[in-house]
Amino acid sequence: MSAEEKAAPVAAKFFTPGMKVLTTVMVAGLGVGLYRMVMGLASVTNLNDQYPMGLWIGIDVASGVALAAGGFTTSALVYIFHREHFHAIIRPALLTAMLGYTFVGIGLSFDLGRWYNIWHPSMPWMWQGNSVLFEVAMCVMIYLTVLYIEFTPIVCERFIGRVHLPGTLARFNEPVDMGLRLAHHVLGKVMFFFIIAGVVLSCLHQSSLGTLMVIAPYKLHPLYWSQMMPIFFLTSAIGVGFPVAIVESILASRSFGRKPEMNVLTPLAGIVPYLIGAYITFRLGDMLYRGTYVYLFEGSPAATMFWIEFGLLTIVPFCMFLSSDIRRSAGGLFVAAAMYIAGIVLNRCTVFFIAYKPLYAEKAYFPTLGEFALTIGLVAAIVFVYRAVVTLLPVLPAVEDESGTS
Repeated sequence: MSAEEKAAPVAAKFFTPGMKVLTTVMVAGLGVGLYRMVMGLASVTNLNDQYPMGLWIGIDVASGVALAAGGFTTSALVYIFHREHFHAIIRPALLTAMLGYTFVGIGLSFDLGRWYNIWHPSMPWMWQGNSVLFEVAMCVMIYLTVLYIEFTPIVCERFIGRVHLPGTLARFNEPVDMGLRLAHHVLGKVMFFFIIAGVVLSCLHQSSLGTLMVIAPYKLHPLYWSQMMPIFFLTSAIGVGFPVAIVESILASRSFGRKPEMNVLTPLAGIVPYLIGAYITFRLGDMLYRGTYVYLFEGSPAATMFWIEFGLLTIVPFCMFLSSDIRRSAGGLFVAAAMYIAGIVLNRCTVFFIAYKPLYAEKAYFPTLGEFALTIGLVAAIVFVYRAVVTLLPVLPAVEDESGTS
């Protein structure tokens, strides 16, 4: 029996002291979001016609999509490359990806001036095939649907044979159970199609997020603008998929009082240098080819961010992942993975608003307190829902003794 088949709901107290603090932060942040929905963008943000993409696009959307890459990278590793040893991380990575993309959609609705029109791309008569954003929107919507389909067997597994509707609804117990069994059986036969579709769709929109800024060569700093940006965004997202799975696994182990699954995480970390190395090679090669290294010491915000997000938070964790001692250490592995994740977040923020300078901007953009509050609230909401799901559904590997701490 595989580790995936031994998954079980976590028996842990939900509202620990840490979760109470997290819930407060979540409610406060989402309250800011509700205020923005009612009062408009100008009431909460510093976005304007010169800076239409700020913190919410940089973190809530672009970074959110990149950090949700663990879903398709782990699926490809286990189901396409048949690395069965890593089955234990499939379900947590799938849940993280599903929540990530769900909250990307929610975060995007806050960023849209007319948020109530977010449904327009789903209507064929409103399609604009010449827009990169159209391709991103379609891929994200379809991939999110694929993620929910891939997660459905986990729900079926949890409730098959356990449907106990109360009172007058009891008459539906048997039909619902039969429906769950049928869905589980059918999806088991066709799941490979959805896995392939998920990998393809992810590669498309991960790269297209980079394509968005290719049309702005005079607004984006030379250290960050390149016709290779689609490749940069794709390879960096592929590289961050496993580090996200590592951080998620270690944090979940800490939260639920478990031992980190180092027998899985250590060999997984051994793959990471090859993936990050590809990203580093493409980016340095492009810099040498175009000669943009001349901007490295100019002291601009873009140059400073390059040294931080690429030099410190990409090159350094790459070297850390090369060390077998660090790969065998839960603490060292967590630090290396968290550093690279932070580097990807800073890279997306730099591309979309730090290294971005409009030609006729009246003043520089800096996020408001409300923008920070909503972003933090959305992150807290992801953690809240993640904990709720793993305590209700068989996502994490079963253990004999579980205690929930925070």
